[in-house]
Amino acid sequence: MVTQKADGNKTMRKLAIILIILVVASSAFAQRVLIYMDLNQRDHLKAYGVTYNSLREGFNIEWLLNYRGGSFLAPMEQKIVDLCRLYGVSYEIIDGAKVAAIYAEIEESNMEVVLLEKAPKIAVYTPPNTHPWDDAVTLALTYAEVPYDKIWDEEVLAGRLGEYDWVHLHHEDFTGQFGKFYASYRNTLWYKQEVATNQEMARRLGFTKVSDLKLAVALKLRDYVAGGGFLFAMCSATETIDVALAGRNVDIVPAEFDGDPIDPNAQQKLNYDECFAFHNFTIETNPLVYSHSSIDYKPDNISRMQPDYFYLFEFSAKFDPVPTMLTQNHVNAIKDFLGQNTAFVKEFVKPHSIILASYKGDNVVKYIHGNYGKGTWTFYGGHDPEDYTHYVGDPPTDLNLHRQSPGYRLILNNILFPAAQKKEHKT
Repeated sequence: MVTQKADGNKTMRKLAIILIILVVASSAFAQRVLIYMDLNQRDHLKAYGVTYNSLREGFNIEWLLNYRGGSFLAPMEQKIVDLCRLYGVSYEIIDGAKVAAIYAEIEESNMEVVLLEKAPKIAVYTPPNTHPWDDAVTLALTYAEVPYDKIWDEEVLAGRLGEYDWVHLHHEDFTGQFGKFYASYRNTLWYKQEVATNQEMARRLGFTKVSDLKLAVALKLRDYVAGGGFLFAMCSATETIDVALAGRNVDIVPAEFDGDPIDPNAQQKLNYDECFAFHNFTIETNPLVYSHSSIDYKPDNISRMQPDYFYLFEFSAKFDPVPTMLTQNHVNAIKDFLGQNTAFVKEFVKPHSIILASYKGDNVVKYIHGNYGKGTWTFYGGHDPEDYTHYVGDPPTDLNLHRQSPGYRLILNNILFPAAQKKEHKT
């Protein structure tokens, strides 16, 4: 009976697709704009800007998952054509017959059509003293000409997260240990300024310690996701938000950072049920060690891997559209890049997490995703997809030189993901 029902549903789906194809093919107004995303695309990154800003103009866009690298099919509107020309994005105007052929190919292959209906409102959680080299996501959004708001601790605790559909976490240290740069940089001006800025914010918001402030922010962010929000993080923010949440009811911060000693039984008191993505990890309590926990796969190990690439998983577009959206790309193998948190040791990743990308021959993953309550989180290891080592004070990456960056594409997939969802969330 179940098999007969499944066969019937499949038959009905095919009949519906055939009907759509016939209507499209016969329509006198069937011309569409195809923004292809395979290797022929001149500027993959700005193609996301065209798509996002077309949504802002009120146009619906179809995301053709796994078709020519995850292409976009837009209505034949002069505003969209003008945006493509202005941004230097490759496109093709196709007729109804070509559209029908694309739909037919998608129906018979591991591809799917996802309708994007509304441009999500975006916020980047970032401190006011941020430097140009601090964050790949802000570089990507700026280059693609995707608008976003900057928020920090005050806005989060004031309840403003509910204004946004998608929130990215700047490379924050949610444990209140200032990135654990203490050993190497505690005497530098920028480090002293970062400490002073965080301490002043903590005092202003009524907290005696920065670690207490950051925990309060982490809890608000978790509530945001639970209520239906979309959270994205890279580098140290991925690891430290879960470390902070696991240590919610225990002092895990050495005296060098908060003035009082760590709880001697801190490790035993961690509660992994509080975390988004990780469990069973151990925390690094030495203030002189540039590491927060065992979650991170250390850069010296990564740098010895041959070849130095991570690999995207292939998902079923029809049955797993969410991970398929998040992994759309014109290549499957992506050159690795380091960060304070470069990648995640697989044994510390919770079983319910979806692994989107990993390394061959190693128990290490790079890119993961999961649900929490009504919302989702996505964590991406590493600092800058086009700057392999990236040291403090390095100049910002010029994305004009990396218009086809597959590593940056993974960031920008995430900003369109909420456009395909109908959701409600409260903070």
